[in-house]
Amino acid sequence: MAATWTPSERELERRRLRQRLRRRDLVVATTVTLVVFVGLGLGITSTPGWDAVQELFFNGFHARESFDAVLEGFWVNVKLFMICEPVILALALAVALARQARAAWLVPLRIVAVLYTDVFRGIPTILLVILLAFGMPALGLQGIPISATFWAGVALVLSYGAYVAEVFRSGIESIHPSQLASADALGLSRAQAMRHVVVPQAVRRVVPPLLNDFVSLQKDTALVASAGILDAVFAARNYGNFNFNYTPLVVVACFFVVMTVPLARLTDWLQRRYVERERAGAR
Repeated sequence: MAATWTPSERELERRRLRQRLRRRDLVVATTVTLVVFVGLGLGITSTPGWDAVQELFFNGFHARESFDAVLEGFWVNVKLFMICEPVILALALAVALARQARAAWLVPLRIVAVLYTDVFRGIPTILLVILLAFGMPALGLQGIPISATFWAGVALVLSYGAYVAEVFRSGIESIHPSQLASADALGLSRAQAMRHVVVPQAVRRVVPPLLNDFVSLQKDTALVASAGILDAVFAARNYGNFNFNYTPLVVVACFFVVMTVPLARLTDWLQRRYVERERAGAR
């Protein structure tokens, strides 16, 4: 029977030292954090205009009174995000693949894809929302929706589709050409190689930046308020205009923070996981 390994006294001393250092670092970090944030809070609340700011933006009564209206409007933002996200992914991947097409008969498609990304990345999203939400229903065309909410969602899809397409394209171009050469040696066509070899690897690589784009999309659903759509921002602004108090805007901000922070932390975790996997593969 093999003898059980036991750490030496020197190893035990190292462990005790590391534990003491970790405790010291924790105490220092906690103390510094408390001092900074407490000092910041005291500095803000001691300013001459704090009472007026507190009454105008942090009034508990108006927060409670506007909560239900803001929550009802916030569901519009959530639904827009949930509907637009998969459509953006599909559109962006299609545009990225169109830009990677090499067949001569697909040149017009490549030109359209390039024009799309250039034009819609150049137009501010808020301007695109206003143009489509007001302009498309005003055309009076038969067979197309006249809902401002629908066209605001289309504007978000077109705007973010252009940005996400470039994310997909960068991921596709990051795949080493040897992958295509190997697929060609196995008898796969370019389309089959893209589908079965390149795109799956590219998608895995661009997941963290994609999630960052969708954090931005969650926030930018608030831009639909500029088209008069009754979302959370519109409800808060409407309440503030009637009651001369802007606490509901802070309530809206809290709603968006609660929605975006978990996705932001997931993005950080995936990024760290990807870096660790890349380092492990390099060894």
